[in-house]
Amino acid sequence: MDDNLLTPDAIRLDERASTREDAVRRCGAVLVEIGAVDPAYVTTMLDRERCISTYVGEGVAIPHGTSGGRTAIRRDALAVLRFPAGVDWGGDRVTVCVAIAAQGDGHVDLLAELAEILLDPDRARALREADHPEQVRRLLSGAAVDLQTREEPAA
Repeated sequence: MDDNLLTPDAIRLDERASTREDAVRRCGAVLVEIGAVDPAYVTTMLDRERCISTYVGEGVAIPHGTSGGRTAIRRDALAVLRFPAGVDWGGDRVTVCVAIAAQGDGHVDLLAELAEILLDPDRARALREADHPEQVRRLLSGAAVDLQTREEPAA
């Protein structure tokens, strides 16, 4: 994953949202704050969520805009927000949102990596429980290791 795609300032690990719409708005606001999108993109994220849920399983949602929102994207970027208290996502509980802003197909590799993480319960748990932005970056870059039981090579 390109280091500029997910910067540390786009990772927020202690967010609060009372509804799915609030969570999507917060995700969009982070993308705006980091200069990746214009505010109009947030509206397309909400439109997408109204049409089809972006919940993908294991407590994770991937909010993103509609194809019409691509004109509001300044650069490809991700934002990862964790909602420790959880958010009701149409009957599912979401604790992690990976918000996507992509002009083309540059996010496809990340989606493939996210799918791999979600298929591995230990890695999915590590993403949900990460307490430092660098852990999130490692998990989403394909350089994931079990961060809690990482062994150092023998001397």
